[in-house]
Amino acid sequence: MPLKRKKPKTKAKKKVLKRKPAKLAKKKIVRKKAVKKAFKKKTAAKKPALKKRPRKKGQANLVGEVTHYFPKVRAAVLKAKLPLAKGDMIQVKGHTTDFKQKVTSMQIERVPIELAKKGDEIGLLVDSRVRRGDKVTKI
Repeated sequence: MPLKRKKPKTKAKKKVLKRKPAKLAKKKIVRKKAVKKAFKKKTAAKKPALKKRPRKKGQANLVGEVTHYFPKVRAAVLKAKLPLAKGDMIQVKGHTTDFKQKVTSMQIERVPIELAKKGDEIGLLVDSRVRRGDKVTKI
């Protein structure tokens, strides 16, 4: 009969989870929130004012940029960055495009308009072919 070996006794360390009382936990949460609020106030006050960048030459009266062109009806689609009225003189300039014309017809959703406001996406009748990305400026 084989001899039984005795296992050496080791002191096993038990991990004891220490729970904090509910009152202390609540106090810490409240303190963290107060610190976050104070930090936000300090950082918000220290932000410098934004500097205005100088505009490139010829962009002082930039009306918009051509986003699409319909060749059959010779109409360009552009998003207005400035107000544009019927009868205004505009210049369309791009990589291969450069012409001036008077605004004769504008539409929004196939409805003729007299004045386009900032942010409107308008259809504009053009004299010659334009390409996506061409700049439209007021003269």
